[in-house]
Amino acid sequence: MTIKNKKILLIIGGGIAAYKSLDLIRLLKKKNNEVRTILTKSGKEFVTPLSITTLTNYKTFEDIFDKNSEAEIDHISLSRWADIIIVLPTTANFMTKLSIGKAEDLATTVILASNKDILLIPAMNVRMWIHKATQKNVKTLQDYGYLFLGPEKGEMACGEYGEGKMSSPRQILYYLENYFNKKDFIKKKKIKALVTAGPTREYLDPVRYLSNESSGKQGYEIAAALSRMGVNTTLISGPSNLISKKEIKIKKVITASEMFEEVKKSLPVEIAVCAAAVSDFKPLKKNKNKLNKDSLKINSIKLQKNTDIVEYLGKNNKYRPKLVVSFAAETENLNKNAISKLIKKNCDFIIANDVSKTDSGFNSDYNRVSIIDGSGKIKIIKKNKKSFIANKIAEIILEKLLVDEKSIN
Repeated sequence: MTIKNKKILLIIGGGIAAYKSLDLIRLLKKKNNEVRTILTKSGKEFVTPLSITTLTNYKTFEDIFDKNSEAEIDHISLSRWADIIIVLPTTANFMTKLSIGKAEDLATTVILASNKDILLIPAMNVRMWIHKATQKNVKTLQDYGYLFLGPEKGEMACGEYGEGKMSSPRQILYYLENYFNKKDFIKKKKIKALVTAGPTREYLDPVRYLSNESSGKQGYEIAAALSRMGVNTTLISGPSNLISKKEIKIKKVITASEMFEEVKKSLPVEIAVCAAAVSDFKPLKKNKNKLNKDSLKINSIKLQKNTDIVEYLGKNNKYRPKLVVSFAAETENLNKNAISKLIKKNCDFIIANDVSKTDSGFNSDYNRVSIIDGSGKIKIIKKNKKSFIANKIAEIILEKLLVDEKSIN
């Protein structure tokens, strides 16, 4: 596994660790990667444009508009050119700028205009790193989709010891190798995924229906996360007011039966993530006209089971996806009930979430989940934005696909 022939845009920030950017450039160039750089005003206090240009064999950008290249707008052209953008070192001040969407210089403007992944490599005093304001910014940036590597524990330039030391150039190189290996795998294999999201509605008559509180937010975020990673994603959504990304093929449905039919039409795929809260039951009969309450008797509505979409996918001998991932919305015995469903439905992963909480779960931007694999191993993600949790789920799914592919080969 190696990284080669990639386009890396390196933004060099203002910190004593900025000198390590020169070592990273050397390592990247040795593997035939193209490196371009933006040197921030504060970064210039630690490394010189001449030393950077000597290593990259390309000019170092410093200003928003370069009078020597008036024909192009650098903040757009640079952001489109790169395969990934790295900020090294990422200071507490720089994270604050990004968290509020500032675009006051070339570095922040490029990042705000970019459609590529941004990898932040923090480096700062341990007290600065653990400060509540910094950690709040970290969570905000993770929610926006920024990638983080480090910081590490160790002795810092100030003489203190703790978490805040920047990851080494070789650690960064190893991270990039894994990152691009995953990206290249997805591109080469043309990975496809289907994601179900939202509630379903099972109508008693033209007015009344059985349903639940699902908003579809978690499923929509998972579809977006997979799509950002290069996966050809189809989103099958029950009734929802949410808008999906334009890169995602979306199929709108209302009932569980309609969702089941669209799932079957979307096969074969490598990944199936069932985040929808599908109604377990539907009325045996849907009345054409509104039911008169005076004519209804208690317990007079007869129900029948809907097809279990997850179980259909997990036990499908002909078109079973390589990975079947399901959600288990529970109000008690969270992990126990989830593991039982994982086994019964033959899933590869099950995401258990407690929907009894008022500050997360249904109709919330937040969630707290346990990700359980086929061996029963549990990874707990504490309360966080659904977008952050979606990114983690997507990373775990693709890492599993990659590991399985290696074992086969």
